[in-house]
Amino acid sequence: MSSKDQLQGVLELKNTPKRIISLVPSQTELLVDLGLEKAIVGITKFCVHPPHLTKTKTIVGGTKQVNIEKIKQLQPDIILCNKEENSLDIVKQLQPIAPIHISDIYTLEDSLALIRVYGKLFLKEIAANIICQKINDELASFKSYVANKPKIRVAYFIWKTPWMVAANKTFIHYMLGINKFYNVYADLERYPEINIEDMQRRNIDTVLLSSEPFPFNEKHSKIIEKHLNSTSIILVDGEYFSWYGSRLTRAFKYFKHLREVTILNPE
Repeated sequence: MSSKDQLQGVLELKNTPKRIISLVPSQTELLVDLGLEKAIVGITKFCVHPPHLTKTKTIVGGTKQVNIEKIKQLQPDIILCNKEENSLDIVKQLQPIAPIHISDIYTLEDSLALIRVYGKLFLKEIAANIICQKINDELASFKSYVANKPKIRVAYFIWKTPWMVAANKTFIHYMLGINKFYNVYADLERYPEINIEDMQRRNIDTVLLSSEPFPFNEKHSKIIEKHLNSTSIILVDGEYFSWYGSRLTRAFKYFKHLREVTILNPE
């Protein structure tokens, strides 16, 4: 069986993979929701959904560093990676062990395509189609809800020391757009370092502090508050902005709650 990943790499598989290692948390969650939990033999320490996985599956490292020998011992049929999450060096080290599928996600269309590819690869096409339909239904409902809502100028922070934001050419940027959040750092790309002392000139309505990969809290809100006037600062669940796959079935209800309760009616 021949297949291509999202970087157009060709995978040659003799049979349907039965032993899967996933090095991407959102893709691990997707595998479970496709009904493939028993086939998963290895995950990262960040694969925390569903929570019991870190106790029942072998942890092979993180997304940036992995234990190559431990992965070899698990004898995987396939290893699932992501261009952004996993380095080229890791991929090269894993290539002699098993076929590698690399995802590359910038839009919802990319995510839906990945779900369908997994459905085909692992003979879970019905489950994949159900998940895709659910995402499309939730998206349509949210687009109708947000259609007449005002645009909000936001800065989305992902890291501290150095301060870093999500800019253009990221999945987060795409999801901000769906929310009618105008990314004030859209003139930059990827995850640039920024000087918070210069934020005032960006005319920001709301600062979004993500729960991941850096765990922002109220202490960090107060630091940023010193550099901005009349700007709301909100702690948000970063998984709904950055995790693709089956988490998207729940993301749009969270976004509606975020607008109705947190942004439009803050405490």
